[in-house]
Amino acid sequence: MTLAKFFSDTKKLIKLAYPILIAQLIQNLMSFADTVMAGRVSSTDMAAVAVASSIWLPIIIAIQGVTMALSAIVSQARGAKDTSRIAHATIQTGWITIVLSTLVIVVFYLLVDSARAHLQLEPELKRLMLDYLSFIVWGGPGFCLYFVFRNYIEGMGITKPTMIIAMIGLLINIPANYIFIYGQFGAPELGGAGCGIATAIVYWSMFLATMVYALWSKKLQHINLIGALSLPERREIITLLSLGVPIALSLLFEVSLFSVVAIILAPFGADIVASHQIAINFSSLIFMVPLSIAMAVTIKVGFAVGEKQLNNARDICANSMILGFLIAVLTAASTIVFREQIARIYTNEAVVVSMAAKLMFLAALFQFSDFIQVISAGALRGYKDTKSILYITFVSYWLVGLSLGVILGLTDIIVPRLGAAGFWIGFISGLTCAAILLYWRLKIIQKRADSAALSVSTP
Repeated sequence: MTLAKFFSDTKKLIKLAYPILIAQLIQNLMSFADTVMAGRVSSTDMAAVAVASSIWLPIIIAIQGVTMALSAIVSQARGAKDTSRIAHATIQTGWITIVLSTLVIVVFYLLVDSARAHLQLEPELKRLMLDYLSFIVWGGPGFCLYFVFRNYIEGMGITKPTMIIAMIGLLINIPANYIFIYGQFGAPELGGAGCGIATAIVYWSMFLATMVYALWSKKLQHINLIGALSLPERREIITLLSLGVPIALSLLFEVSLFSVVAIILAPFGADIVASHQIAINFSSLIFMVPLSIAMAVTIKVGFAVGEKQLNNARDICANSMILGFLIAVLTAASTIVFREQIARIYTNEAVVVSMAAKLMFLAALFQFSDFIQVISAGALRGYKDTKSILYITFVSYWLVGLSLGVILGLTDIIVPRLGAAGFWIGFISGLTCAAILLYWRLKIIQKRADSAALSVSTP
């Protein structure tokens, strides 16, 4: 592998990844806008949006994870020039998301009366939270179908529409929030619950915009999705779920780990919880960078595998790791140098700033492991190896990371209890374990692919 090949692969990866990164950041900005605009009404409205989002996001992320398998399938089929496979997989993934998102609506309305009766929350907070959820669930099918078309388009190596459509979503989100939160232009004044309607509108708008591009773009017309319309097919759906469910569960393992730690830390006091939340929030923003690169790696590796260019796939993996390491050096160094200034963006309380700055020093350290593990996972998805990601993330995050975090944070077994810092050392250990195991698994899959190709070519 030459330096020229490194720069060539890096240029292609960045070209694919930067629109995805901008789209991810815009989605975070939408959530930020919801929180701020609801907070202008009252702290109860802001809290309702936060609590409802903490319920809604894991559900929708799980369905999103199922659709992520489509990107690998489409990229491999594109490399193999199998357009019928692309269209068929996209349509069948659409059926999966329709069923799952409809099921979410049904379950919500089956449980909502029980929730009203038994949830131990302040009455106004409970009302706003459940109203928010009752609105946003109707946007669920739109959001899920948006991700079907998005993964189809990205799997075809086209990522700029994702960025542009996310911008459209943000431009709709803010005025829609204004209308339904504050009751403008004849709309009811719903307070924080109005964010639920606004977000549902954004979901459907993004779906319609993505569908229009997918069906009528000149770059994609040769796929003929409309001609591939068909009823759900059991065998294809089982294949898609066998790839997508492990991705969904691995995402949930990571998201839920940080949520569980926040709950465990609650008895330590508001300052510690706040400092932990600041470090987590900032780390989540930084994580968008390796995640975007990993999604681009899935597309490029899948295409190379589909073309039977296994050496090229191997080079893409190696070069993406080098790129990830260089970016991690930059982001980690910036986090360490500016950790106090970053903390002050979130709060002016000196005690919280000091605690958060210490945690962000640890957050800087885990960025190296985070890059390796997420890029390795992206490459494995490109090879359509997803079950290993599920097993490795569960063991790494929950058995290694959380267990060590509990021991260091809450007990004196190894050292005097470290509180939040102990859990962050657990995060570093879990992510490092995941990085080692996923990279090791990637090497195994590459050797298997090489052996399979050799056996096919040998008479």
